[in-house]
Amino acid sequence: METPEKNSKKNKMLPIILGLVVLVAVYFGVTKYVYALHHEDTDDAQIDGDISPVLARVAGYVNEIRFEENQPVNKGDTLVKLDDRDLRIKVEQAQAAVENAAAGVSVASANVTTAQANAETAKFSVESAKVRVWKATQDFSRYENLLKDKAVTQQQFDAAKAEKESAEAQLSVAVKQLSAAGMQVEAANKQVEVANSFVSQKRADLDFALLQLSYATVISPAKGKASRKNIQLGQLVSVGYPMFAVVSDQSLYVIANFKETQLEDMQKDQKVEVVVDAFPNHQLEGKIYSISSATGAKFSLLPPDNATGNFVKVVQRVPVKIVLNTDAETAGKIRPGMSVKVSVLTNN
Repeated sequence: METPEKNSKKNKMLPIILGLVVLVAVYFGVTKYVYALHHEDTDDAQIDGDISPVLARVAGYVNEIRFEENQPVNKGDTLVKLDDRDLRIKVEQAQAAVENAAAGVSVASANVTTAQANAETAKFSVESAKVRVWKATQDFSRYENLLKDKAVTQQQFDAAKAEKESAEAQLSVAVKQLSAAGMQVEAANKQVEVANSFVSQKRADLDFALLQLSYATVISPAKGKASRKNIQLGQLVSVGYPMFAVVSDQSLYVIANFKETQLEDMQKDQKVEVVVDAFPNHQLEGKIYSISSATGAKFSLLPPDNATGNFVKVVQRVPVKIVLNTDAETAGKIRPGMSVKVSVLTNN
């Protein structure tokens, strides 16, 4: 049976205990309130990163695979070799076509030289015909005057006249031949231009064949880890076939989906605290890199259309990109897709 003294002590302790509970509750309440004034939190966030899918750019059989699943690779490392024998044959054919086209340029250039020589010959023929016309004209004039004085016969005069007309006809023919020779020179020069353009076309074909040949050697597009290996030795891959992917370990970031009501005090470069669910005792630091220009719903495959009579207002979420300040060791532990908790310090 409790004594009056014990009851008195209990009655005195009860208000003290209640007071302590109230103080603790007030402390936590005030702490949470003060924290909420300067922070915006969300757990709708995850690690993201650049994942580069590597697709086959030419069809062929897989000859070599130089990596294992999830193996670290560097940018430019050769990871896959395809059978390139048919591509090499196409390169040789393109090289032969270039040489043939170059020979055509030489032939066209020789034709230009020949046409120019013919033009020079035609030019000399014109000059010779002009001299003959001049002499025949002079003779005709003299015979014409002599005929008036009865010093020459009609037959001699007719011969001089015929010679004059023949010389003039020869001059006309020589002029036309010169014009034709000039046109031949112009045509030969055009043929050279055509031949040169044909060479350029064949060189472009050669460059394309070499480019196609280079695609038979598949290299890593970035530094990271080769994942999602989807090929085997001897497998025939077609153009566009996804062979593997490289997950970059140098561009890890966080995409946090904040409610639209949380964005009022957010801005670029604000400090962010990130806790990865897989490593709850290790806090990461970062900063806001950018805030999406539209809500996540607007970027969905079928964005909601609220222009109906049954409108229900729903708080939307806006993606916020956060870059992390991580060392090499930490970056090697976290993976794209991991869930995180994000807290943005809004008063810095």
